[in-house]
Amino acid sequence: MQTRGIRLSAIALHLVLILGACLMALPFVWMVLSALKDLSQVFIVPTKWIPDPFIWTNFKTSLTALPFGRAYFNSFYINVIVVVMQLLTCSMAAYAFAKVRFPLREPLFILFLATMMVPGQVTIIPLYLMLKEFGWLDSHLSIIVPASMLNAFGVFLLRQFFKGIPKEMEEAAIVDGAHRWTIYWRIMLPLIKPALSALGIFTFLGMWNSFFYPLIFLNSPDKFTVPMMLNLYRGMYATDWTLMMAGASIALIPVLIVYIIGQRYIIEGVTLSGIKG
Repeated sequence: MQTRGIRLSAIALHLVLILGACLMALPFVWMVLSALKDLSQVFIVPTKWIPDPFIWTNFKTSLTALPFGRAYFNSFYINVIVVVMQLLTCSMAAYAFAKVRFPLREPLFILFLATMMVPGQVTIIPLYLMLKEFGWLDSHLSIIVPASMLNAFGVFLLRQFFKGIPKEMEEAAIVDGAHRWTIYWRIMLPLIKPALSALGIFTFLGMWNSFFYPLIFLNSPDKFTVPMMLNLYRGMYATDWTLMMAGASIALIPVLIVYIIGQRYIIEGVTLSGIKG
């Protein structure tokens, strides 16, 4: 009876999880199906889920109506630079907070984490004025540099991994004559690959979907990223929802690929960071 009760509980749990997954996937399914409809069918009441007919040309039109090729290139190269720079800066800061003893280390780390509680909208005005003084407005530097300089969550995640590495390894390297940079680069970084992979994926997903900062800092269409280009389908008096949904569906492909490839690293990185904390 006890075994049967456990099986029933497991079945009930899986049913609840399947229902939750279906509810989470519903907006995505609606977006893809709307991309295949005629504009008059998108908001029809009651909702007509299956397009009649299927208009596959919406995907081709969404890519040719606006310079999406340029927007994809902008998003890709901005994402690559930001991911590389964040992994470097966050790992160096995390190593210092975890392994290097210096005055006020713990209070500074707490203060650093407190920046996670400050919404980006609060600091957008001083950031805008600083970038204006640097002459970086309407430039990709206004997106790349601030995103590459600071990520409190990334530092916290990597610090948890660094703290889980036995100090004897570092002491042995010091005895062998290794310098601090050598220990960090050749010994510590290879040991935290799961965390680096997870942080890289989080950063890529966040930057690819970023809309607020490009909206504030970029003005020229040739510098727009994918979310900004999608916003151009929204007109003053009308919005071409079918083309917008088609463009959004295409824009999700890199995100889905990155997540499918890296989901193991996300789970491993977040789980091990909690265990080693």
